[in-house]
Amino acid sequence: MKSVICDLVGIEYPIFQGGMAWVSDASLAGAVSKAGGLGIIAAANAPADYVREQIHLVKSQTDKPFGVNVMLMSPYCEDIAKLVIEEHVPVVVTGAGLPTKYMKDWIEAGIKVIPVVPSCNIAKLVERAGASAVIAEGCESGGHIGESTTMSLVPQVCDAVNIPVIAAGGIADGRGIAAAFMLGAKGVQLGTRFLVAKECTIHQNFKNKVLKAKDTDTMTTGESLGHAVRALKNPFTRQFLANENNENMSIEEKEAFGAGALRRAAVDGDEKNGCFMAGQISGLVKKEQTCEEMIKELFAETEKVLEGAKQWLK
Repeated sequence: MKSVICDLVGIEYPIFQGGMAWVSDASLAGAVSKAGGLGIIAAANAPADYVREQIHLVKSQTDKPFGVNVMLMSPYCEDIAKLVIEEHVPVVVTGAGLPTKYMKDWIEAGIKVIPVVPSCNIAKLVERAGASAVIAEGCESGGHIGESTTMSLVPQVCDAVNIPVIAAGGIADGRGIAAAFMLGAKGVQLGTRFLVAKECTIHQNFKNKVLKAKDTDTMTTGESLGHAVRALKNPFTRQFLANENNENMSIEEKEAFGAGALRRAAVDGDEKNGCFMAGQISGLVKKEQTCEEMIKELFAETEKVLEGAKQWLK
C-alpha cells in the first residue's frame, strides 16, 4: 500500500513508528525501517553521544531510511540539531516546541523535516518554514498530548495545509489506518502498538500492562501544570493526580515527584512508581509480534477494510 509519504521519505508502507523517550532506540527503529516503515530514534533528553551511537547502530542494521525525533525542550537540543546534519539523518521529526529555529539548516542539509503539530496554526507555520509534511497528533496518544482528538484535528489540518499530513493518536489496527486515510491523512504514526514489538527493548512489565489494558485503563495528568500526559493507571498516576490537586504543594514539588518516572517504567518495570505512557488504544493491543509481522498485518487489515467499505452503505 503506497502513498505520497512513501515516495517522500523512501519507505514501503506509509507508517512511522513514534519517537518515544526511553522506548524508541536503535533496536526498535532499525527493525521498523527494515520492515518497510520509518523507524524513529527518540533523542528525548539524551546527550549527543548517546544519539550518535543509536544512529550508528541503526545504520549498521539497515540502509533504509530512518528518522530522529528531536525534542525541542531538551537541554541538548542545540547539539542534536547539529548532530542530525553531521550524520546525514534522512528525516527529522520534532516535538515539544517550534522547530523553526533549526529548519533552514536542516532543509539545506537535505533533511526532510516533519514536525508533530497540535493545531492548524502551528501546521501552517511550519509549512511556511519548509516542512515536508506534518504529524497531526490527537489527545488519544500516550505521553505528552494536546487538547484536540485525532478525529477532529486531522481533517482540519488536512484542509489547512498543502503538504502531506500523517495522522497519530488512537491508531492500532487496520481500521484506524483506514479511518485516517478517509480523514485525509497520507500516512500514520503509531506508538502504543510498537511498545509490544519483539524488538522493543522496554521492560516486560511495561509490555504486559499494555497487553492487559482495557479501554478505560489510561488517564491524563499534568494538565494544570501545562503539560498533560496520558499513561496507564497505576499508583504513580493516581498519586500524581492527587498531588496536582494538593494546594499545599508547590509546582516544583509536584514536578519533582514525576522526575524519572518514565525511566522507572520503561527500564526498571516498576509497576508502582513508574509512569507507563500509553494511548487510549491500548485495549486493542493483544499480542507481541516482530515489527515485520506487525506492519504486514496492519496493512493487510487496512486493505481489507477499504475494499469492503461499500458494504456499509445501502
